This record gives sequence, structure tokens and C-alpha cells, in this order.
Amino acid sequence: MNTLFLKLGWRTLRRDLRAGELRLLMVAVTLAVAALTAVGFFADRLKGGLERDALQLLGGDAVVRSDGVTPAAFIAKAQALGLQAVSTVSFPTMGRATDADGGGAKLVAFKAVPAGYPLRGNMKVADSPDGAGQQTRDIPAPGTAWADASLLDALGLKVGQTLLLGDASFKLTRIIVQEPDRGAGFISFSPRVMVNQADVAATGLIQPASRTSYRFAVAGDDKAVKAYVKWATDTIKKPGAESGIRGVRLESLESGSPEMRQTLDRAEKFLNLVALLAALLSAVAVAIVARGFAAKHLDDCAMLRVLGQPQRTIALAYSVEFVLAGLVASALGVALGFAVHYGFVLLLAGLVETALPAATLWPVLFGMGMGLTLLLAFGLPPVLQLAQVPPLRVIRRDVGNLKPVSLAVLGVGMAGFAALLLAASSDLKLGLIAVGGFAGAVLVFAAASFAAVKLLRASVNETSAPRWLVLATRQLSARPVYAVVQTSALAVGLLALMLLVLLRTDLISSWRNATPPDAPNRFVINVQPEQGQAFQQALRDGGVKKYDWYPMIRGRLVAVNGQAVTPDDFEDDRAKRLVDREFNLSNNTEQPGHNQIVAGRWTAGEKDAVSVEEGLARTLGLKLGDSLRFDIAGQLSEARITSLRKVDWGSMRVNFFVMYPVAQLADVPVTYISAFRAPDAPVAVAGQARPASFDNALVKAFPNITNVDMSSTLGQVQRVLDQVIRAVEFLFGFTLAAGLVVLFAAITATREERAREFAIMRAVGARASLLRQVQRAELAGVGLLAGFLASIVSLAVGWGLARYVFDFSWTGSWTVPLLGSLAGAVLALAAGWWGLRSVLNTPVVETLRKAQ
Repeated sequence: MNTLFLKLGWRTLRRDLRAGELRLLMVAVTLAVAALTAVGFFADRLKGGLERDALQLLGGDAVVRSDGVTPAAFIAKAQALGLQAVSTVSFPTMGRATDADGGGAKLVAFKAVPAGYPLRGNMKVADSPDGAGQQTRDIPAPGTAWADASLLDALGLKVGQTLLLGDASFKLTRIIVQEPDRGAGFISFSPRVMVNQADVAATGLIQPASRTSYRFAVAGDDKAVKAYVKWATDTIKKPGAESGIRGVRLESLESGSPEMRQTLDRAEKFLNLVALLAALLSAVAVAIVARGFAAKHLDDCAMLRVLGQPQRTIALAYSVEFVLAGLVASALGVALGFAVHYGFVLLLAGLVETALPAATLWPVLFGMGMGLTLLLAFGLPPVLQLAQVPPLRVIRRDVGNLKPVSLAVLGVGMAGFAALLLAASSDLKLGLIAVGGFAGAVLVFAAASFAAVKLLRASVNETSAPRWLVLATRQLSARPVYAVVQTSALAVGLLALMLLVLLRTDLISSWRNATPPDAPNRFVINVQPEQGQAFQQALRDGGVKKYDWYPMIRGRLVAVNGQAVTPDDFEDDRAKRLVDREFNLSNNTEQPGHNQIVAGRWTAGEKDAVSVEEGLARTLGLKLGDSLRFDIAGQLSEARITSLRKVDWGSMRVNFFVMYPVAQLADVPVTYISAFRAPDAPVAVAGQARPASFDNALVKAFPNITNVDMSSTLGQVQRVLDQVIRAVEFLFGFTLAAGLVVLFAAITATREERAREFAIMRAVGARASLLRQVQRAELAGVGLLAGFLASIVSLAVGWGLARYVFDFSWTGSWTVPLLGSLAGAVLALAAGWWGLRSVLNTPVVETLRKAQ
């Protein structure tokens, strides 16, 4: 076997490294991989840390929830796998003050906990309602209770006084500031009362018909937890399961805490998008630098051909050189990226409550694979043309120049690169929009820039136009392919930068607005119809200007398209639970502003029509035109599905599965529900010396209502949201710097060609001032066109990402094309001034001698 190409490849690698010819290419790859792996290492560790901390919302790595005592098989399995476990029980009940303390009563969320609770996260408690919260691993001592400050406020109690629960009395000793696994649902949002598990029996509250919820939380080694989750899932879904298994369901980060899962999903998509943009920028940089490297080696390859080396040997030698250079550059990039990611970690100290977990091997493998893929897909094709350089080039420099890469070679390389990006995206829609958007953008840029060059040539009158404009137009139109490549490269770099800016500002703002800091933190239910006007007036008097107000009707789905339905008709557990319970129905002539119609049409006042939430329709197999029959307090109501709505359950707004688009439903029992943000200022209450909190005043005025405080859960979601946005901002800044490097490379890659052209012009008498005007006009024109094209495409790609990936309602500003064009011109002029300033200062003789 002829191994000459190995020796030749090794020699050329050493020679090019010593001469500095390969150094630029390796630096480009190293920086590209460093950018990717720095983002990758940090994103990998950050995601692990966020998911670990988000497990606090569950109180464990996985939770088995049941309506009765946790089946013994689930407890035994956890013990067999060596998992830590705690079991808690919670249910709604009435908490009461003693007669001596006023005898007030309030619906509370009772919870009994054992030693070791919680498995994940920490309780945060205070000694007084206004005291600072402190983390603790303790639980209430027997005979004592911890409670939310809102309960003490509602009942007029103080720490140290007595709270009555069932047949038992408890001394209030601490205020609950934060409860890790508080969860969702109206009962969980009621004021919490936590007691020791040993006191449950004394209360006498748990009876055979009690509505209890048992939570069996486990935590431990990741492998053991996954094995337990798989076993529990299979056991719950097993056909013919024992009756003791019914009513049992498994919660994990994916199935439980939907508001946190949505936040983490969006965070993961943002971080992956940053990595995709960095990879796309890297491809542009490598392609630009590799073509310049190939152009400098044309003469060397012509001499090799003269000395008798066959094309195959030359091609293999350069392939070996590139693979070795790619391995070294990728390894350096991975090492540099690993070091740089610690900068993110230091800057974001405190982002998660404890130290970030160690990174996995994925960023290393991804970085090495991406570095080699970038070189082989975008760097090697122009270099392989060196094997085709004719020997005649030794005496004729006008032959054997580089040609455009063949579509077949480029297609194979880009397909591999695109596949790697799709794998890295972890989201098919995100990958397709980002990769497909950039691929389509290249075609748009090429076509538009070619048409612009032709139009410019035809529109400039050489007899009347300034000489600098005439020369700049000739420069561009003499070689349209060169102008198209330069404009397209600049536009792709600007596209990535503009997407970063748009995503950093508008999309993150939209993300914040999806769960804004001023989102409703109170839900009030059981408002009677005759109390409606007085209740709304009380809200307005208390300073609440914005609030949701909807009727709420309880109804059970009994038939679909005339066919009776029962839980046994469905295989999905969620579908069984939905059919087995009563729905919260509502009616309103106007479509809720925070709901989006995704199918059909909402027609105000349409009788016998309903609008259904799309998730419910998907779970129950419903579609437009289906007829639904509800049993509402013994009355049957039948209506046809005329629209499907998209509901954001994490928006902290009032939402319903099913809504009638009419003003009212006749002869059905109804109560009202409201959601609002409670004012902080105290409110005067008749008959009370001191002003009371708004919640207390509202309960005293309407003692029958249930006021649900959502502040704790809303605060947890907002904290994680703020943490993620800080991380995204830092990652965007790093990738933004990589984009600026690409723009600089695109401008300076043509330095040799410009030097020769300007040297010829200077040789025939052109002044340096005129050539500076020509250079500035050319750069400004290319920058304006590239910026305009990039801004238009960035609006389209940004809208696609917002609409189909991040689930935002987003419309770009009309000022983006204008600002994008100006930014493109400024960046092109700045990069040109820095990178091409030596072109006009080099002596003419020296430049022409190099071109011989």
C-alpha cells in the first residue's frame, strides 16, 4: 500500500504550522469549537442544576400520589432499591381559632409530614409573619403546627396562640415562608397548615370517605430512581391491576409541576438556540478562512504536479493534513471551552442553590465532532481542488484558479453538518427552523445580491456619476460571483447577530410577559351571584384595577355525539380521570383575551355551541363538530364544538376546559371566580380599630368565599425564570462576540484581491484618496444590502421561532430593516477599516511582485 500521502500530509502540516499558513484556519476552528463547547459545558451543567433544584417542587426525584394509603408494593420496591422515602398526607379542612381568640374559621390545606421531610429542597420558616425566612431541616414537633402568614392574618391569630384542627388543638410556633413541594391545585394554594405525622390520628379528620391525597416521595441514585419510575409506571398501567392500584399515579419533573416544566423546556430551547447560532457562525468562519488557505497553496500544488505527484496523492495528503489539524484544533477548542465555561459559572454564582453538577461527556463529543465536521464539510471541499491544479500554473498564474465547490460535495457536507445540528438542538422544530432558515437565507441572499449587482450596474450613469461611485460599481459588477459570495457571507453573519439581538430583547420580553411579575396571585372562588357587584366594587375600592371575572358551573360529561361515555371507554389514565370527575364550565360572550383560537371560530352569542381547550380535545379524541352533553346539577345541556382554544395553564389566569360563548346559561347553579393581584396596602375594616390586610378585609366582607393565595408558587416560577434569563443573557453575549469575529473574517478574506486591484489602479495614476472613497463606497454598499437582507430574514425566522418553538405571540418592529441596514454598513466599514487599512499603504511594487 502506498503510504506516501501520509508522509506528505504530515510534512505539509508541519510546514504550514511553522510558516503560519494553517494557523489561521486552526484558530478559526479552535474558536468555533470553544464557543460551542463553552456554551455546551455550561448549558449542560446549568440544565442539570436547574432540573435538580426544580425537583424541590416535587419534594423528591419521583412521587407516587394516591387517593388512599400508598400501596405496600410501592413502599417495598423503594426499600429494595435502597431509595430514601417519605410519605405525607394532605387534605382540605377547616382551621379554627378558639372562642377566646375570636372563633374565626378558614379553609386550610392540612399536611402531615414525617421526619426526613422534604427529601429535596428545604423548608423556609420564620418566627413571626414579618420575620426573615430561614432554611430548616426540622419539622413541627408533636402538638405544634406551622402555618402560612395569611392564615394567621385571616383568623387574627399570633405565633404562640392555639389553632383548632378537628378534635385536636395545636400551638402555632412558626410561619411557613417557603414549602418546596407545595404543588398546584386550589387546595394546595389555600393557607397551609403543617403538623407532625404523629398527630394525625388525634385530629379525627381522616374518615373512610375523606378526600385525602397521599404522596410517597423517593430520592436517591439516578439509576435506582429510573428503575423505580419504570417499575411504578409499568405496575400502574398493567392490565387487570389490583383494585388497590387504582387511583395511583406517578409524578416526576415531566408529569408534575406543569408550570415549572414549561419554564425549563423554554430555557432548554433558548440555550440550544444559542448553541445552534454559534455553530452556524462557525461554519461561515471556517468556509471563509479555508478558501483563503486554498488560494495561497495553488502555486505549491502546481509545483508538486510538475514534480510528478498524482492528483490522488495530493488530495489524500491534504485530507490527512486537515483531519490532523481538525483533531488538534478541536481538542484545543474543547479545552478552551471548558476553561471559558468556568467564567460563566463564576459570573452566575448563586444561580442555583448549590454547586452545579459535573458536566457530561456530551459537550466533549459534540465539540470534537463539530470541529471535524466543520473542516470536512466547509473547509476541505475548496482545498481538495488543489489536487486539480494544472502544472501549467507554474508559468501561467491565470490558470488553475479555485472554482465554486460542486453541489454534490457541498450537499453531502452540509447534510452531515445539518444532521449534527438537528441532533444538538434536542427539538425538531427548533432545529428545522434554525437550520432550514439559514439554508433558505443563503439562497435568498445569493439571488437578491446578484439581482442588486445587476441593478446597480444598470442604474449608475458613468458619464455623470462621481468617479468613486463609478469605480466602486465596476469593482462589484466586474466579478458578480465574488460580490454575491461576499454579500451573502456578510448577510449570514449579520442574520445570526440580528437574531441574537431580537431574541435577547423581544423574545425574552415575551417570555417574561407570559408569566409577568404582576401576574394574578389570588384566586377567589365561591362568590355568589348576588355578591357579584359588591365583590367587584370591593376589588376596585382596594386598588385592584385588573382582574378576571367569570361564572363557574360544575358539569359532568355524559355523552359524545349521542353516545354515553364512561371512564372504561378510555385507555389513557388522564382521560379516565377527566371523564370520572366534574368539569369547571363557564360562559362569556367575548373570547378570553389570554386564550388563542387554534381551530374553528368563536362566535359571540352563538347558542348550543362550546369552545374546548385543545389539550382536552386531544386527550378525549374530540374534534370540531362533535356534540357534547353535560349533566349540570341534573339538567342536561347539549352543544356542538365550534372552536378549539390554546390555553397557557402557567399564565396564572382564570382558564376553563369548556366555555359557552353566550352571556348566561339559564336555570343552572352558578358561582363566580376571580383572579387578581392583591394590593400590599392595608384596608380599613368597619368595626376594627386597625387597618387589615386586603385578604382579611375581603374575607370579613364575604365570609363564604375561598381566597386562594398563589404567591409562593408564582414566586418560585419567577425566581427560576429570572435565573434562566440571566444565563441566556451571558450565553448570548459570548455568541454575539463570535458573530462579530465572523463579520471581520468575511471582510478581510478578500484583502489579497483588493491589494492587487488597488495596486494596479495606483500604478496607472489613481490617487490614494480616490481609492479610499472607492473602498468605503463598496464596503458601505455591501454592508447596507447585507444588513437589509439579513434584517428581513431575521424577522421571518424570529417569528417562526416565536410562533412554533417558544409559543409566543410576537411581531417584529418595522424599524428592524432600517436599523439592520445601518448596522450592516457601520459594521462593514469598521471591519474594513481595521482589516484593510494596510492595503493602500503597501508599496505598489511590493504588491505587484507578490502577484507575479
